Amino acid sequence: MLVIDGSQGEGGGQIFRTSLTLSMCLQKPVRIKNIRAGRSKPGLLRQHLACLRAGQAICGAEISGDELGSTEVIFKPGRVVPGEYRFAIGSAGSTSLVFQTVLLPLLLSDGVSEVCLEGGTHNGHAPSFDFIEKSFLPLMAQLGYRAEIELERYGFYPAGGGQWRALIQPVQELKPLDLTSRGALLATEAVVTSAQIPGHIAKRELQQIRKRCHWPEEVLHRRQVESAGPGNIVSLRAFSEQITEVAEVVGEKQLSAERVAGRAAKAMKRYLEADVPVGEHLADQILLPMVLGKGGRFTTLEPSLHLQTNIEVIRQLTGVEVALTKESDFVWSVTTHPNSPLSPWGRGLGRGGLIEALFPAGGTGAFSKH
Repeated sequence: MLVIDGSQGEGGGQIFRTSLTLSMCLQKPVRIKNIRAGRSKPGLLRQHLACLRAGQAICGAEISGDELGSTEVIFKPGRVVPGEYRFAIGSAGSTSLVFQTVLLPLLLSDGVSEVCLEGGTHNGHAPSFDFIEKSFLPLMAQLGYRAEIELERYGFYPAGGGQWRALIQPVQELKPLDLTSRGALLATEAVVTSAQIPGHIAKRELQQIRKRCHWPEEVLHRRQVESAGPGNIVSLRAFSEQITEVAEVVGEKQLSAERVAGRAAKAMKRYLEADVPVGEHLADQILLPMVLGKGGRFTTLEPSLHLQTNIEVIRQLTGVEVALTKESDFVWSVTTHPNSPLSPWGRGLGRGGLIEALFPAGGTGAFSKH
């Protein structure tokens, strides 16, 4: 059994989620210790417990340590079974993080799946539904992964109550990623989404975006929605020929409207000035789909500690090396090496890559046919 130390690197929940996803995809049992040791409140929170139980549901895993506050989990996966699933966090925890935990195992299974998720839809420190829809899934499609999503209810912290659905198609053919230029910038827009808060807050946020980004009035949008509780998020989008970047900041009681919008504007300005295709957070999220597919290369901003930690966990669980190379003061390249002796991508594989190398046709792996 592989042992992953959750205190390494950034020491957060991403180590736990990456370990679960790879455990299911590669049919490797894993023990994850010191979970979220780098956080002020270590151990499993509700959204991490939801990830664990969602993983158990789709593959019939044997698990231990499935309780709030647990700092060690043993996960022994079974075969991933496509189907209809409903995952309710029971709090305003991020539904997007639960979705990303089970997405790749279901994509690489042998049938269509429909997943319903309940909880938070627009959370701080997690990709929002909008980020998944506008940025993450379109890039996944370039690699050959197909999923469609639909939002049914908004859910903000702390009330939660959001709901959305995903239709996940089994992979037909995967492609390597080659993304070193974003192409021409086609359009930009700002969307401020609010529920149950004074109208002047959204107006001030949009005014700040116009001031900081110098975007025209016609691309600044205010979206008033219904939800179980109050909430606010500033979302800036840059649509380019090859990719869409989304920079978001969730409103908090202790932050003024101007500071919330200013943080989003600063992140977007950093991205646009660097002239890279892949933003900081998307770089983190696209790595696993590359490793489980055909690999490739992209350029991005200076690697975050999240990205560096994810690379190390992937290396520990798969043996695949991911190279980080500094191209200039603001540009870094991220490459998975198809010709590395540790990687199976150079062997003329068809559908999968790493998956097919470990579980050839007729084998007994997670993705063999019924």
